[in-house]
Amino acid sequence: MNGAATARWVIVGVDGTDSSRHALEWSAHQAVLRGLGVRIVAAASPLATEDFGVWDEAEENDGGGPGAGARRLLDHARDWVARLFPELSVQTRLSFSRPAEALVTEAASPGAVAVVVGSRGLSGIAAAFVGSVGIELAARAAVPVIVLPRDHAAAHGVRSRVIVGVDGSEPSRRALEFAFSQAEFADTDLVAVNAWQPLVAFAAATGPIPPELFDDATAAEAARQALDEELADLQLLHPGVRVRTRVVRAHPVVALLEEATPADLIVVGSRGRGGFRGLLLGSVSHSVLHGARGPVAILR
Repeated sequence: MNGAATARWVIVGVDGTDSSRHALEWSAHQAVLRGLGVRIVAAASPLATEDFGVWDEAEENDGGGPGAGARRLLDHARDWVARLFPELSVQTRLSFSRPAEALVTEAASPGAVAVVVGSRGLSGIAAAFVGSVGIELAARAAVPVIVLPRDHAAAHGVRSRVIVGVDGSEPSRRALEFAFSQAEFADTDLVAVNAWQPLVAFAAATGPIPPELFDDATAAEAARQALDEELADLQLLHPGVRVRTRVVRAHPVVALLEEATPADLIVVGSRGRGGFRGLLLGSVSHSVLHGARGPVAILR
């Protein structure tokens, strides 16, 4: 199949790690199901290598000049998916920019529908640096960004679902639209989660609150009504989607991660109602990225 004939592409970044190979295989499978092509992107900078086995100890020893190692990685990645999915249309792109910058550029190109990267799954301080490509992408990319976890946990016998966090913000609404489209295509359940917390903790920050809203039952009912309102129009547009709702007294991150299995796709907005504009990502999307056992899609 000629790669130039496919007008729509899933962009996937590879860096030689096992998690990026997982992202590549996942992207290729999704592209085949949807009739899309895959564009594989590598940045010609010092890259980690774990399992692709295509890098020498140092690129300068390769004898191929600048970017030779990245070219070898791209060739290997293209051949790898061609063996797995021979019908798939594949393009490759070598960039001399930073990895995040290279992927943001490709995400803005005509025909790009999503960007997929792997996560090395670190936690704590290290994750703020090693996971920075996925975080920067999620904050800047013009299309949905999907991050695959490092550990590739399996959920045997569990049907995959789409789990979406709903909080009434604009990114949350775009996440909800994306979640409906994914659930409709996959003919799977959509679980919409609205997490609420006692209002007492926020009284000082939000100003006077009517006394009746401190009652948990009242707060839970308000959260349920808000969720129903967010879902109403999309349920009319996608009548075939099976929607289940969860109104949970918990932190949003806890509610989403406890609901999702490794087989599920979690969908969140890049920043919620209380997000600070100076941050790359809101605290919920950032924490979900590092805690999820399955793929996470982030919408700006």
